[in-house]
Amino acid sequence: MQWLLVVCLGSTPCVMSTLRNRGTAINNEPCVNDRIHVPKVRLVGPGGEQVGVVRTEDALRLAVEANLDLVEVAPNSNPPVAKLMDYGKFKYESAQKAREARRNQSNAQIKSIRIGLKIDEHDYDTKKNQALRFLNSGDKVKFDLRFRGREQSRPEMGVRLLKGLAEELAEVSTVEAAPRADGRNMSMVLAPTRRKTEAKSDQRRRREAERAQRKAKAQKRADAQRGTATGTEEPQN
Repeated sequence: MQWLLVVCLGSTPCVMSTLRNRGTAINNEPCVNDRIHVPKVRLVGPGGEQVGVVRTEDALRLAVEANLDLVEVAPNSNPPVAKLMDYGKFKYESAQKAREARRNQSNAQIKSIRIGLKIDEHDYDTKKNQALRFLNSGDKVKFDLRFRGREQSRPEMGVRLLKGLAEELAEVSTVEAAPRADGRNMSMVLAPTRRKTEAKSDQRRRREAERAQRKAKAQKRADAQRGTATGTEEPQN
């Protein structure tokens, strides 16, 4: 058997609890419409405008007239703050944003790049450009540096090398984990400033632009061939 308990006392938020057997699942939601039991609220309009302190019954009347909901958004204020909004739309958009945030977090990968303390200029540029591609694609980059022999006694050189990479990649990234030594190893993590979805959107737009360009060139060649076949070849520039 299942019971649904709705509690809304004073200025405390509504708590909808589903009790099943001995387990308890709690889903906190704000008080909405006639579940708001306080005498007065500080009312905020649908566009964010401050209406002022009004009686709750008057705020409910305004909500009905505007075909909106009255939602208690700050129950612990004195008096509580309530806003006129489409609560169903608000819940839907909030759920969409939460899913998008989870998707961005799960899609982001950490790409590892190994470097040495005595890296030459060519390899340095290669590793830096590799990191740049990963960051522009919305992925994090972890630089793994390994000290060899006596290099372990000069950790400041590793810090200087990693910080130099971070500075050169500062336009597309931020330092999520500063250089940190662990025995013979030192690592640093850079996070992209753009989200994975934004990077994918840019890549998709570039691919579409390239396809359109190839299509235009193919059409131009086809037109030129038809002109040659009919003896009306277009003049060359």
